[in-house]
Amino acid sequence: MSEPKPDPDTLEALRAEINSLDDAMHDLLMRRAEVVHRLSASQAKPAGTVLRPGREAAILRRLLARHAGPLPRPALVRLWRELFASSVAQQGNFSVALPADPALARLAAEHFGVTTPQRQHPSLGAALAALGHREASIAVLPWPRESDNAAEEWWTRFDAQHLSVIARLPFVSDREPPLEAAVIGLHPADPSGRDATLLRVEMPGEPSRSALAAHCGAGRVLIMRRGPGFTRALVETLETPPAGATILGRYAIPERGTK
Repeated sequence: MSEPKPDPDTLEALRAEINSLDDAMHDLLMRRAEVVHRLSASQAKPAGTVLRPGREAAILRRLLARHAGPLPRPALVRLWRELFASSVAQQGNFSVALPADPALARLAAEHFGVTTPQRQHPSLGAALAALGHREASIAVLPWPRESDNAAEEWWTRFDAQHLSVIARLPFVSDREPPLEAAVIGLHPADPSGRDATLLRVEMPGEPSRSALAAHCGAGRVLIMRRGPGFTRALVETLETPPAGATILGRYAIPERGTK
């Protein structure tokens, strides 16, 4: 008479399986870090910042497309965001400048990793100045919104010759997020394969919102401001920007909603 097979779902057996999986995952993480180290020392590494928001977005899209099972999508994204943060930290000093705002600081930590240094400043302008003076690697600012507070309208005086919007946060959200942010860098973002362009557009007179959108190739008008004899607008478009528009940056289109 054969002996009964051991139950694979006992507490001891399941814990042993988890331990084995943890060891395998740890081995892969160490191998990944070694490859990042080789990349950092390689001549194949692109010039400029170590941050590659387009590639990060492409990796997350690929993983989310193949994801299945009970692990929540936000947990998957959080795990890989910390991996990205550790890879960036391996390749050089990296820090974030942002205005003093606890909610914005949490959003930045969720995206760039909880151990990434943050330097908080008294205003949006001070955070941008810190980036311009190379005191930080990037700046994180509140995403532009309709407001009567002129200090929040950084997009109207944004120095597009030296700075670039490179990401819109959060990149992945299963619902409309209560807070969004713009990531500002000294170099344009690398392409992700599905990107939007942020424009500052000025037109004479008082064109309608739909006329502004049509002028920008069916772009989405985010904010409009009327001036004496002209209208200034912030527009997000997927099309080629029109002549005369100021390109503030390009970034991976965020993933919104469940799949």
